Parts: sequence; structure tokens; C-alpha cells
Amino acid sequence: MMKLLSVLFKKEVLDASRDKRSVMAGLYYAIGTPIIMCLLFSVMLKQFASPEDLKITIKNAEQAPNLVQYLESKEIVHGTGEDVKDIVLEISDDFAEKMSEGRPATVTVIADKSNDKLRKSISRLERSLARYNSEVAGLRLLARGVDPTLMRAVDVQVHDQATPDSKGGMFLGIATLSIVLTLFYAAMNLAIDTSAGERERNSIALLLSHPISTLQIVLAKSGAIATFSMLGLALILVVSKFAYGMVPWEQLGFSVNLSIEFMLFCFVIGLPIALMSASLQVFVSFMAKSFKEAQTYVTMVLFVPMGLSMVTTYDIATDVVQWLPIAAQQYAMIEFIKGNDIPVAQLALSTLVTLGLFGVFSYLSSRMLKSEKVVFGL
Repeated sequence: MMKLLSVLFKKEVLDASRDKRSVMAGLYYAIGTPIIMCLLFSVMLKQFASPEDLKITIKNAEQAPNLVQYLESKEIVHGTGEDVKDIVLEISDDFAEKMSEGRPATVTVIADKSNDKLRKSISRLERSLARYNSEVAGLRLLARGVDPTLMRAVDVQVHDQATPDSKGGMFLGIATLSIVLTLFYAAMNLAIDTSAGERERNSIALLLSHPISTLQIVLAKSGAIATFSMLGLALILVVSKFAYGMVPWEQLGFSVNLSIEFMLFCFVIGLPIALMSASLQVFVSFMAKSFKEAQTYVTMVLFVPMGLSMVTTYDIATDVVQWLPIAAQQYAMIEFIKGNDIPVAQLALSTLVTLGLFGVFSYLSSRMLKSEKVVFGL
């Protein structure tokens, strides 16, 4: 049986490799995603490290020269032209008089907070005004012989125990999302073509005419698809290692390093996911009656693993979800990058469940192939 299964596996890999467009369509995702992520991270880090000048309209600036100078030190300036934000800082006419008397002076921020493009800039201006208010209040207390620290009831001190690698791991939660999804998308076209596509070409009926079981056919197809998924995983890990190394992470005080150990770890925990993904896509493709219908069904089904991966990426997964397949594997990846202990119990249980699902989908697909309606797409 193993020899026959090996022959079938080689036949499926050879047939799939002949369709170079389908192979490359999946591998383009593995190659292109890290490069795109690298560019996005570089732009984000540049904005965090050196934010652009915020140009707004300041009315009655002559009434508050110290305030205007303080805002300029925070890269918030009065500007003119097209690049000026639709934000107006209106300083009251009696600002200077009230400040000299030690009374509250009025400044008004006029802007549309429902505008998503302005929300970040408005918050930046409000934070700067709050800091200026705090500093002036402290100086007024000092002028009256009062220690400003009396206004601070609790002195909060934070000792950050995060290492540079763990900070980088937090930032790369999004990167692990792309790594996990590669196992589903790298061979999606091949999975549909080797099932629904072969049925339309009547290759399945010819294959079933040989003295082989339907389960052997399904396992051979799933194994071939999983092979290309693992090839996509290898590509995205190699490209990510070089691409993320070009991002200036040091600007935010942390580092990101995809070590060889991490890549091997991804390979070990990625293999069960690749097998489950292949069997799932084959099962869904056989349920469809045509190639185009299979593309629609498979795309819709893959929203489930995408959702599990996303709730882990953005740390909104509950304790129960973190024990489920995909979510647990990705959580283990994130913990590995951070240098923390790997959740062995969660990882072991999720791996067993993943392999169990692989067995279930393979069995169901083999049962479906015994039906003439499925074989001939009736």
C-alpha cells in the first residue's frame, strides 16, 4: 500500500508541477507578502521616529507667543497653502492678560472630529496643549512657593522588563499572520485544479478505473498539495528573514530576528496545518459541481482560518480560542519570537486536533469519490 501511495504521490506532484502558472500564483504570495510588509513597516517606523510637521491655522498668535513657540518645538506650526490641515487653534483676545494675572486663558480647537483623516492630528494637538497646560501650572505653583509635586498624589514608575527581541515579537504578530496564511493560499489553486479541475477533464474517472482505493487517491492529492504549501512556507520564511532585516527597527529601540531555530520551528508546526489545509480544500472542491464554484467555496471557507489567525494577531482571542488549531500554532510562533516559554499543552492539543481534521476531511473526500454524482459532477 505504501509503495502504491508513493507512486500516486509522485504522479500528483508531477502533474501539479506541470501547471507552472498555478504553482507560481501561489508562490507569488509567499514571495511578495514579506516584501510588501517590509515596505509598510519601513513607512510606519519612519512616521513614528520623525513625524511630519503638523500645519494648522493659528488665530491671534500674537496673544500667545510662548504657546506658539512651544507648539513649534513639537512640530505643530501655523501654515498656509494646500498642506494645511483643516484645524483651527483660536487664541482668545484676552489670552495674554489672563496669563499675566494667573487666571485660566481660553484657547479653542475648531475641527471635525468625525473626520478620520484629522483624528490623529487633533489628538496630537490636544496632547501638546495638555502638556503645555501642565508645565505652566507647575511654574505658577513654583512662583507662589508651592512645590508642584504636591499635585501628584501617586508617583507611578514603570520598569519595562521587555527585551529587544520581545518588543520585536510584539510588532511581528502581523508577520506571523502572513506566515500561517501562506499554508492555505500557496497551493489553493493547485488544490482546486487537482480535484474539481481533474473532474472536469474526466481524469478522476480514469484514475478510479485502476485498482486503487479512493482513500489512497485523496491522501496522494493531499500530500502533493501539502508539499507545495510547505514550499510556500519555506519561501516566505527565507524572504522574510532578509526583508525584515532591512527594516530600521532600531529606531524604536528593538530588533527583529528570524533565526534558523524559528524557521525550523515553523516547519515542524506548519506541516500538520499544511496537511489539514490540503484535505480541507480537496473536500470543499469535491463538494462543488464545477471549477468556478469550487474557487468560490474554497475562498469562503478560508475565512475561518483567517479569522482564527487574526484574533491571535491582534490579541483578542479568548482562552478557549487559543487552544484551537491555527490560533494555538500562531500563538506559539509569537511566543517563540518573544523568547518566552512555548505553550506546550496548547500546541500539542491543537496539533492533534489538526491531524484529526486532516483524517476526517480525507475520509469524507474518499467517501464522496465513491458517488457517481461527485465523480461526474452531476
